[in-house]
Amino acid sequence: MTSESLLDRRKKAVPNGVGVFNTATVQSANNATIIDTNGNELIDFAGGIGVVNAGHCPPPVVDAIIDQAKKYIHTSFNVVTYEPYIALCEELNELFPHGEQTKTVLVSTGAESVENAIKIARQYTKRNGVLCFSGAFHGRTMMAMTLTSKTAYSIDCGPFAPEVYRIDYPSIYQRGQGMSEDDFVAQELAHLRSYFNTHVRAEDLAAIIIELVQGEGGFHSAPIKYVEGLREICDEYGIVLIFDEVQTGFGRTASWGAMDHYSVQPDLSTWAKSMGSGLPIACVIGKAEIMDSAAPSTIGGTYIGNPLACAASLATIQYMKDIDLNAKAKTVGEIIKSRFDAMQAKYSCIGDVRGLGAMLAMEFVKNNDPNQPDGELCLKLIRACAKRDLIVISAGVNKNVLRILSPLTISTELLHRGIDIIEEELDKLMA
Repeated sequence: MTSESLLDRRKKAVPNGVGVFNTATVQSANNATIIDTNGNELIDFAGGIGVVNAGHCPPPVVDAIIDQAKKYIHTSFNVVTYEPYIALCEELNELFPHGEQTKTVLVSTGAESVENAIKIARQYTKRNGVLCFSGAFHGRTMMAMTLTSKTAYSIDCGPFAPEVYRIDYPSIYQRGQGMSEDDFVAQELAHLRSYFNTHVRAEDLAAIIIELVQGEGGFHSAPIKYVEGLREICDEYGIVLIFDEVQTGFGRTASWGAMDHYSVQPDLSTWAKSMGSGLPIACVIGKAEIMDSAAPSTIGGTYIGNPLACAASLATIQYMKDIDLNAKAKTVGEIIKSRFDAMQAKYSCIGDVRGLGAMLAMEFVKNNDPNQPDGELCLKLIRACAKRDLIVISAGVNKNVLRILSPLTISTELLHRGIDIIEEELDKLMA
């Protein structure tokens, strides 16, 4: 079986609506490399879209999955209680405390965690409105898709969920050129308060949901003082503040969560992706008082916290602790940032280098203008890298942001080799 024949079979058997972000294939994977069905070794800078922070197939995780599979695979936690679900909730409550007492509900995907977080917030507040941000990505289920900003992901999928409102994300690169961060934050918070007078009353909002670092939106980070102001506003009006940590969590920002870089605690938070090293596991974590406001059977589902996924997640978290993954992420981030900064100094087509920890990206623009995105150049670069066996993907509503989501366990040598390919191919494109 060749890569070409496998992709041809995919085209015949799988609907076009399932996106193809890269034409790579796989027959095996280990740490930060993938062996494709032609036998080529590929460097993985996509990490299954940020899912394998601890590397492909970490041995302790594989062993935990095998061990659990020999005991039982499914009972449905709603019907038969099992220890791995409870153990994982206990671990997450300790890792991510929300207030004096924390509780967690396990689900299967990031979108599912967002859907449940909104339901919990609405039941707690007895309100309907939800405020989200431009550039946001929260998933492809109905509420999550409504919250997601990129219109290409919701073509002909309406009508969408009601009572969802959107405001500009506080990106100083996009909207605050020439301003100090303090002035920009003051402007954005004033705009939010004005929004309450023109679009939705603050008293009618159940929740505000924000990615501290936008994933699909292009790795923009919310200023710390903005998030502090957001917390104050939510406290003032009784609004539930939700952090979406699906892509930022479990080491990606060189910490357990992006919230660790902020002096702000949310009421609820959503997590998934690298939580289970590739097995479908996600969760909502929150203040016990808020979590317990959900009526019985209004959250959850048949597959919530599947035993295999719970075992994988517990083993993943322990492995991350054992190898000090956050320290590795810090080193990875420093290397990427240094290399990308050097490229930006060479080429005006790189409008910005940004991110947090090892969640880093560079944005391509024309004429060094943030209002002239260059998605075409970004696509050419991604395709050129693919021809040299480097898997890398884009982000941003205009697909003009090159993002790095490599396993954080990647060797320094392999990381530099991958970035060398990016730089060499960009040199060719700009020649």
